[in-house]
Amino acid sequence: MLQKYIIERDIPKVGTFERDQLRDAAKTSNAALAKLSPDIQWVESYVAEDKTFCVYLAKDAGAIRRHAEISGFPASKITEVKRMIDPTTAAA
Repeated sequence: MLQKYIIERDIPKVGTFERDQLRDAAKTSNAALAKLSPDIQWVESYVAEDKTFCVYLAKDAGAIRRHAEISGFPASKITEVKRMIDPTTAAA
């Protein structure tokens, strides 16, 4: 079963990357994911000024580290998500 992880990637000036640069980064990531399938899936990423916050499903943190090695994108901090809450949690 795959677990959900948040990965912080320290990438200087990533927030200034143009669309083509982000597209190339996504292609590089997808190529690494294909090599590691089915142990890891990319859900989405949020781009900030000097880092990205990526949501992944993975067999374990080791799969995320292997993706980082293959893709060349740092996995500066890997955090396993234990539970999720949202505004509807208050109604339960």
